[in-house]
Amino acid sequence: MSAAPDVAPSEPTAAERVRSLLAQAVSLSLTTEGQSYDLIGMHSVDARGRISVHAPQDSPLAARVAAAPRGGLAALLEFTDIAPTAIRDRVRARVTISGWLSPSDPDGDGGPLRLDVARVTLWTAAGSLDVGLDEVALAEPDPLAVEEAAMLTHLADAHEDLVAELVLIAGPQLPPGVLRVAPLAVDRHGITLRCEYGRGHCDLRFLFGTTVRDGAEAGEQVRRLLTAPRRCRNHHDVSID
Repeated sequence: MSAAPDVAPSEPTAAERVRSLLAQAVSLSLTTEGQSYDLIGMHSVDARGRISVHAPQDSPLAARVAAAPRGGLAALLEFTDIAPTAIRDRVRARVTISGWLSPSDPDGDGGPLRLDVARVTLWTAAGSLDVGLDEVALAEPDPLAVEEAAMLTHLADAHEDLVAELVLIAGPQLPPGVLRVAPLAVDRHGITLRCEYGRGHCDLRFLFGTTVRDGAEAGEQVRRLLTAPRRCRNHHDVSID
């Protein structure tokens, strides 16, 4: 008896979503015991998803880490994924990462603060999910993650006709009464639109015919969706009051 064929994924895994958000993020909220910090342009993520915080050596945060017992300060980092287009409910996901901050240089001669991760949680409209540390380390960001914001804003500003044509593909599956449609997300598997109503919204997910590697391929797949609707799939979170 032959084995069942593999089913192609229709969206990134939880670990890939975490890595993509980390790749996109330019800011984060950091909470330690009794203190909160909003850090902009002060962190980096390496190829394995390890996070470093680049706090000035004379900053209060660096001083608290240096004074922490056993060389580690308990910390909670929060990264927020906000849709780049002007839509309702722009927060698409959050990632919280807990662990301990410690000096990367044990001699205390400066350098970034290293985060030793204990737990990673992905928060979406569907709920929260703890993501395994090994899964995060082995996953890669979506190839469109860094350029997604520019792609979506360009689509919204310069190609309203393409967005409208995609909505037509949904046909009778789309509840009536749509007031506004805008791009919500795009990844290597497909593109998601948000349809807004007087109360609530629904999200439409259109799958590409093949996974893409960059923005040029994604643009080509969007155009192919318009000429090959049989390759589209309409699904996603529906939230209409």
